[in-house]
Amino acid sequence: MLVLSRQRDESIMIGDNIVVTIVDIRGDKVRLGINAPSEIPVHRQEVYEAIQRENMRAAQLEPGDTADIGRLANRGPGRSDPPRR
Repeated sequence: MLVLSRQRDESIMIGDNIVVTIVDIRGDKVRLGINAPSEIPVHRQEVYEAIQRENMRAAQLEPGDTADIGRLANRGPGRSDPPRR
């Protein structure tokens, strides 16, 4: 791991097109500004891990698990299932 010291309003470059800037420092918190191309996803680590978990969960669905998706999507918001007889 590369460890760098930076002060407020100083930046580091990652490759040719990602800039990480120290925006603010308050106590033990540092605010970072990240400028990256839109095709490069940027997430907090906990958000990235949640996305990965959901992707793994979705990849493990069985074909029958999605059978009702079309019917539920066509219902529209706020509508309930019709009563069963």
